[in-house]
Amino acid sequence: MQNNDTIAAIATPPGRGGIGIVRISGTNLAQLAREILGKHPDPRHAGLFDFLDQNGQIIDQGIVLYFPSPHSYTGEDVLELQGHGGPAVMNLLLDRCLQLGARLAEPGEFTLRAFLNDKLDLAQAEGIADLIDASTANAARCAIRSLHGEFSATIQQLVSALIDLRVLVEATLDFPEEEIDFLQSAQAAEQLITIQAKLEQVLIASRQGNLLQEGIKVVLVGQPNVGKSSLLNRLAGDEIAIVTDIPGTTRDTVHQSIEIEGIPLHLIDTAGLRETSDIVEQHGIARTYTAIEQADLILLLVDSRHGITEEDRAVMERLPKQLPVLTVYNKIDLSGQISRMEDCATETAIYLSAKSGEGLELLRMALLKTAGWQANIAGEGIYMARQRHLQALTHTRELLDKAASWLQSADQLELLAEELRLAQQALSSITGEFTSDDLLGEIFSNFCIGK
Repeated sequence: MQNNDTIAAIATPPGRGGIGIVRISGTNLAQLAREILGKHPDPRHAGLFDFLDQNGQIIDQGIVLYFPSPHSYTGEDVLELQGHGGPAVMNLLLDRCLQLGARLAEPGEFTLRAFLNDKLDLAQAEGIADLIDASTANAARCAIRSLHGEFSATIQQLVSALIDLRVLVEATLDFPEEEIDFLQSAQAAEQLITIQAKLEQVLIASRQGNLLQEGIKVVLVGQPNVGKSSLLNRLAGDEIAIVTDIPGTTRDTVHQSIEIEGIPLHLIDTAGLRETSDIVEQHGIARTYTAIEQADLILLLVDSRHGITEEDRAVMERLPKQLPVLTVYNKIDLSGQISRMEDCATETAIYLSAKSGEGLELLRMALLKTAGWQANIAGEGIYMARQRHLQALTHTRELLDKAASWLQSADQLELLAEELRLAQQALSSITGEFTSDDLLGEIFSNFCIGK
């Protein structure tokens, strides 16, 4: 992986702004700095400089910050040129850097270099991207904790405990005639139980963090004219979708993101499901089923005046069996019913009025519950976790379960040692101690250019 040349990029968003920044990172930037600034800037001091082109003409004037290696974000020499944020000015300044031997940075390459130079671990690097992408205040707070290393520190504690247990098990392999008593006296089983319990806590907290980061995709389905668009508008607090009494008004998917207790919910209103000869409506219905396949949760809307009809049952039959479904009985303002939640082992039903808003809070609570949100552990204990983190933690739990079975049987300690080794490796992949170049490329390609 190339990491010895000089890279440069515009580090501020595209478009016009009061300030624009060109960031440069590499080995020994002294010559490049002199060419652009006329002299070498003082380390870690903000200074006002003219930015010069190849003919000595002024491109712009602004603030310069210079951070020598290794005390910089990337661990290399870093030069930041802060000028006026016009696109033309920024591009001229970037072109000047490229003329002097720098190359355009790839997405996330500054942070990748910080990782490769041990300025931060992989979970912290991902915390930077998560902070930039955070769509809610809670998500931003969790991301900053990951950036500051709280998640990494928790993972390292688990890894250290696993290493201690591995050392104990490996030592017993040298004394096979004493291995059972040795493990018992060292309380190996108790140590493993403690590690498993801590891992379960981390997995629960990480799942909550993953909800904060990614949210859930909720698709509203049902027959025409049951109030899907009205419910979308009520949840969004705005007139997002067109509402009429004419069945089939919605002919395409309508997307809207909302927030409930800091959890992003991506709502998708869809065309009513029915038999139709209208070609345009048929296309809308086909898109409805496409959206259903990509959903995390289905809101099945039913007219409370009629209850579940044969047509509704036909819709329910076509829903994926593995998807959770909330049944919403709408229009209680017309049926004369009261708002309520009926929760049983196989189904959760909400009775509400999208028109008046009665029962809407019950729906919000049911959405959070079905999504898996646990408000009692919300806050400081949540880690901003990605899918790969959850997969690594889940895989670690499976390996530790296997290890526990070998430990209980006091047989085949070589297999016990191997399960513990693989568990340590799975955990260490979260912070990047065991990570392939392919995975690094995939992770950092999703960063901003200039970050």
